[in-house]
Amino acid sequence: MKKAEVEIGIGSVVYSKAGRDIGNCYLVVAADKEGYFLLSDGKTRPIAKPKRKNIRHLKIKGDELPVIKEKLLNKKQVFDSEIRSALRAFKVEQ
Repeated sequence: MKKAEVEIGIGSVVYSKAGRDIGNCYLVVAADKEGYFLLSDGKTRPIAKPKRKNIRHLKIKGDELPVIKEKLLNKKQVFDSEIRSALRAFKVEQ
C-alpha cells in the first residue's frame, strides 16, 4: 500500500520512526489542529498523558482497533490495560 492510500485517525496503530521511542507501537487517541497526533501505549504513555508526535515521525501500516476506536469516538472510558493488551499483537509483528 502506498502512503497516500493509508489514512491515519483515532484508533489507528502506528509505529514511531524517530526520537527516543523509535520502533515503539502506539494507538492514536486524538489529533490536534496543528497536524500532530496524541499517542498512547497504555504503559509508558497512559491515555491520561498521551505523547504528542508529528505525522512525519510515524510509520503507518493501516491497522486499526475498531472496539477502542468506537469507545474513543463515543467518549466512553478506555482503560490503559485495554490498550496494552490490544497492542501486544502488533508489537511482535513490527
